Amino acid sequence: MKKQVYIFSGLGADERVFDKLDFAGLSVTFVKWITPLKNDTIEQYATKLLSQITKPNPTLIGLSFGGMMAVEVAKQIETEKVVLIASAKTKHEVPFYYRFAGYIGLHKLLSAGLLKSSNVFTNWFFGLTESWEKQLLKQILKDTNPVFLKWAVDKVACWSNKTVLDNIFHIHGSSDKVLPLAFVKCNAVIDKGGHLMTLNKVEQLNKIIRQQIL
Repeated sequence: MKKQVYIFSGLGADERVFDKLDFAGLSVTFVKWITPLKNDTIEQYATKLLSQITKPNPTLIGLSFGGMMAVEVAKQIETEKVVLIASAKTKHEVPFYYRFAGYIGLHKLLSAGLLKSSNVFTNWFFGLTESWEKQLLKQILKDTNPVFLKWAVDKVACWSNKTVLDNIFHIHGSSDKVLPLAFVKCNAVIDKGGHLMTLNKVEQLNKIIRQQIL
């Protein structure tokens, strides 16, 4: 029987960022982001996502904000393992400057249009150098629901989770500019991996993920 794996993509991202990873031999479901209500807490939103998780004791994989959502989901159901990629386990691994922005509400000044823009800075910030990577990010951001994007930015900045699950395996890149390695304690470091290393550090990620799941 194939292992049941549910995958959560990042903030402003979708399942296309996982296209190059090898999930052969696994039963994979990509969890779809749904439009949140304005006042939904991250815990309430996680509960809403549970309807997409139909198999018992699954493995969850989350990239960036998707990793934070995977943690919140795993606090509500039994899971075999939770694999985080370029993410955070608790609020203490979210950089202090994001949390400060959340505390004073600075992040609320960011417009959806700005958050959805793709330019030289965003490509650098996400660690993308190849033209196809930049084009993919541009298209993904264009397709991202602005309501979800604004809501999710708020949840990152104001995340309050302090619970450390005992079945987490955390993979992080040494060159991550969005969530710098200095702020997290991870189980495996991908040399020169950026925030979207699922696109360009595929061989290393495949090896680690398959070792953890299979």
